[in-house]
Amino acid sequence: MIAIIGGSGLTRLPEMNITHRRIVRTPYGLPSSPLMMGKLGSHEIMFIARHGLNHTLSPHEINYRANIWALHSAKADHIISVATVAGLNEAHEPGSLIVPDNIIDYTSGRACTFFEGRSQEVVHIDFTHPYDHELRLNILQHAEQQGTAVVSRGVYGCIQGPRLPTLAELKKYRRDGVDVIGMTGMPEAVLAREVGLPYAHLCGVIGIAGVNGQADNSPDFRSRQTHQAIETIRRLLVDL
Repeated sequence: MIAIIGGSGLTRLPEMNITHRRIVRTPYGLPSSPLMMGKLGSHEIMFIARHGLNHTLSPHEINYRANIWALHSAKADHIISVATVAGLNEAHEPGSLIVPDNIIDYTSGRACTFFEGRSQEVVHIDFTHPYDHELRLNILQHAEQQGTAVVSRGVYGCIQGPRLPTLAELKKYRRDGVDVIGMTGMPEAVLAREVGLPYAHLCGVIGIAGVNGQADNSPDFRSRQTHQAIETIRRLLVDL
């Protein structure tokens, strides 16, 4: 069964026929929202709202371990993580989509592993390629069949948030080879790897960060671009 994690702008999937809701209690506490179980197009899916059903959880407040554990315990086969991001160059236009192929983690202080505690052995998970190749390919092929333009490669930089970065930080991210920045990709991706769930990111670009020393971060601009990107993603998710 496909699991979809909805980010900013996607707290609900109107196209989804919800058959039931499941509250999952995990060893790490409650997830961000109940699991919505049902059908999207011809596929059985489960959906969770990363920031809560009313978008009340900031990136650093999300219980990533509970979210991933809940999806794993509900027998998800793989995870498509939907997120909004800011591009770091003009090649990623606002409203466009990107499926990153690698990630850099700039976060701190987040509970980032299931492998901890005195009773748990030390495990060093292989995270060389953080996103599942086959799942990424399926998304890209489906987008091509639907005639939806998607950037097929890129490095996602996960920043701590909830504040936006300084210009000096943006310069650092560019030097590091980051193409888009977001606030929720880690530790979500590595936790999925630890429980053996194939995971891929489907990101909507809602702005270009720091172009010519400035960035349009007005609420109206972000809202328009978020709506445009999420509408495209919602259409793409049907019968993926």
